[in-house]
Amino acid sequence: MLTLIEKILFVVAVLVSLYFTWQGVQRIIRIIGRGRGKPDWSLAWKRLWDVIIKVGTFQPVFRFRLGPSLLHALIGWGFLYFILVNLAEFLNGYIPGFRFAENAGLIGNLYRLMADIFGAGVIIGILGMVIRRFIVRPPTLTTRESTTFDTRARTGIRRDSAIVATFVLVHVSARLMGESMYLAAEGMADAWQPIASTVAGLMSGMSRTGLEIGQHVSFWFSLGAIVAFLPYFPYSKHIHLFFSPINYLLKPERKSIGQLSFVNFEDESIEQFGATNLEHLGWEQLMDSYACIMCMRCQEVCPAYNTGKVLSPAALEINKRYYLNHKEGTEFANGEESKPLLEFAISEEAVWACTACGACIDICPVGNEPMRDILDIRRSLVLMENDFPKQLENAFRGMERNVNPWSVPPTERMKWAEGLDVPTIEKNPEPEILWWVGCAPATDARAQKTAQAFARILNASGLNYAVLGQNEQCTGDSARRAGNEYLFFELASANVELLNEVKPPRIVTTCPHCLHTIKNEYPDFGGNYEIIHHTQLINELVGAGKIQMEVTDADLKVTFHDPCYLGRHNDIIDAPREDLKHAGLVTIEMPRNGKQSFCCGAGGAQMWKEEEHGTTNVNRARFAEAKATGASTLAVGCPFCMTMLNDASNADGGEVKVRDVAEIVADRLK
Repeated sequence: MLTLIEKILFVVAVLVSLYFTWQGVQRIIRIIGRGRGKPDWSLAWKRLWDVIIKVGTFQPVFRFRLGPSLLHALIGWGFLYFILVNLAEFLNGYIPGFRFAENAGLIGNLYRLMADIFGAGVIIGILGMVIRRFIVRPPTLTTRESTTFDTRARTGIRRDSAIVATFVLVHVSARLMGESMYLAAEGMADAWQPIASTVAGLMSGMSRTGLEIGQHVSFWFSLGAIVAFLPYFPYSKHIHLFFSPINYLLKPERKSIGQLSFVNFEDESIEQFGATNLEHLGWEQLMDSYACIMCMRCQEVCPAYNTGKVLSPAALEINKRYYLNHKEGTEFANGEESKPLLEFAISEEAVWACTACGACIDICPVGNEPMRDILDIRRSLVLMENDFPKQLENAFRGMERNVNPWSVPPTERMKWAEGLDVPTIEKNPEPEILWWVGCAPATDARAQKTAQAFARILNASGLNYAVLGQNEQCTGDSARRAGNEYLFFELASANVELLNEVKPPRIVTTCPHCLHTIKNEYPDFGGNYEIIHHTQLINELVGAGKIQMEVTDADLKVTFHDPCYLGRHNDIIDAPREDLKHAGLVTIEMPRNGKQSFCCGAGGAQMWKEEEHGTTNVNRARFAEAKATGASTLAVGCPFCMTMLNDASNADGGEVKVRDVAEIVADRLK
C-alpha cells in the first residue's frame, strides 16, 4: 500500500497528466472537426457488435504477415486486459489491506492467471516487435527514398516506436516485478501466477523491507509510466488504439470500398471540388491519419509501389499525421488554412500513379482509405486547376463527344454484333435481362470477341435479353477515377434517366467497371438496379441446365486473374472459377488471388495514359506471376484486364494465351 504522501503525489501527477492529455485530445477534435461532413453516430450502434469482434480477435490484422500479427495481437490482447489490471493495482495501492481478487475464489484465481499470462504475452510481443523494427529492419517497415516522405516522418517513426516500446516494457515489466516482490515478501508461491511465482523464487534472498520498497518503486514505474505517457499519447502512433475502433464504428457507409463520394453539380453553393488542402478532405479522412499504425501494409500491396513508382499510400497517411502533429497542425486546429497536400503529403506524380485498385483500403487493419484521398486530389487537379496528364485529353474528349473513351461514333456501337442475332431494346422492349455491353466490348477489337462469345452463350441458352444498342454510352468510370467528376456526373445522370425509362428487371455486364459503377455509384443519382457480372450469369445458366459444355481438352491448365473491380470491390470471386470448372479446366491459382489479387495496371484511368516511371510495368509484373504458375491460358473477366495482360503476353512472346471466361465457355458449348 502507498504512503499518504505517495497517494497525494500520485493524484497530483494524474491531474497534471490528464490536463495536458486533454489539451492534446481537444486539439485532435478541432482538427478532425475541420474536415468535411459530420459523423453519423447511429452507425455506431449498428456496427458495435462487429467492431467488438474485430477488436477482440484482431481479425483484420491476421489477414497478412502472420508472425508480426501474432506479436501485435499479444500486445493488444494484453493491453485490453490490463485495463482491469491497472484498476486493480490502483486499488491495491490506495486501500489498506486490500488485494484485488485475492480471496474471490475461482474468479479471482482466473483473474490472476490471466494477468500473469497476458503480462508475459505483452512483454514477448513488444520485444519481438522491437527486434523486428530495430534489429531485423525488414524493408516492408520503411519506404524507398524516391517516395514523398516527410523528413520528420522518416526519423519520427523510429523515435515514436522506441518511446512506445519503452513505455510498454516499463509499464508491464514493473507490474510483473511488483507482483513478484509481493509474493516473495509474503513467502508464498501462487499456482495461479506461475510466471510471477518463478520470478519471486529468484528474490528469496532479499529482505522483506527491500521487497516492500521494491513494490512501491514498481507501482510508480508501472502506473507512473501511464501517467507520464498520457500527454504524449495524442501525438504517438499508440493513439491508433483509440481511433481504429472509432474508424470502424463511424466510417461512412459504402456499398463498396471503391464507391466515391457524390458531388451534386446542380448545387451552386459548392465552391471547392476535390481536395487541395487538408480542410477539403472528409472528417474521416483526417481521422485516418490518427488511426494509422504505420505498419506499411498498404504500401506492401500497392501495385504502383511494387513496380517502383513514387507512390506510397502509407507515406500519404503518415505525412498527414506528422504535419498535424507539429506546429502546422496547431495552426490548422486553430482555423488556419493548411498547406496544399501536394506540398507535404504526396507528389503529383504519385497521385497519377494510383490504379484505384483498392488494395490499400482492403488490407488496412484499421480501416483507412488512402485511395480516397488520392482520387479527391485528382478531382481538385482536374476541376479546380485543369491540371492532368495530357494523354487523358483524348479519353475525356471521346466521352464528351461520342460518349465513349475510344471516341467511336454511337452509330457504330452495334458493329460488333453483325452476323449475330442480338436484339436491341427497341425490338425487345421487355427482356428478362438487359445486357449492358460496355464501351470496350462494343468498340475495342479484342474486347469485341468477348462480346461475341457472350452473345453466342446467351443465344444458346434461349434467354430473353436485349441490349441498348446505339443508346448505350460510357458509365463514366474512367472519367470519375481520372478526377473529371463533372463529366462523370453528366454521363451518370443521362444513363440513370435512360435506365429508369427502360426499367430492366436485371442487368448483366461483361465489364467489372460498368458493374461497379451501375451497382454502387448510380444509386446516388436515383438509379437502383439488380446487376450481375457475365460470369455469374453463365454460372446460373449452367446450373439451370440452359447451356451445356463439351470438355474437349480437359488437361488444359488455366489460371484466373481476379479483376480488382470484380473481386476486391464487389466480392465476386467464385463464379468465374466455377465457370472454368464446368468447362472441365484445371485451375491453378496465382499466389495473389481473390481479394488479394494484383492489379492489371489499367484501373484508375491508367488505361488512357502513359504509366508513371517505375522499375517495371504493372501489367508485366502481373503477367509474370501468371506465367510462373505453368498455366497455358490466363483467364480474365474484364476488358481492361484483357488489354493489359494481352499486351504483356505479346511482349513475352505470346505463349500464354489471354482469354475471357466467356470465350472459353463459348468454345465448349454443345
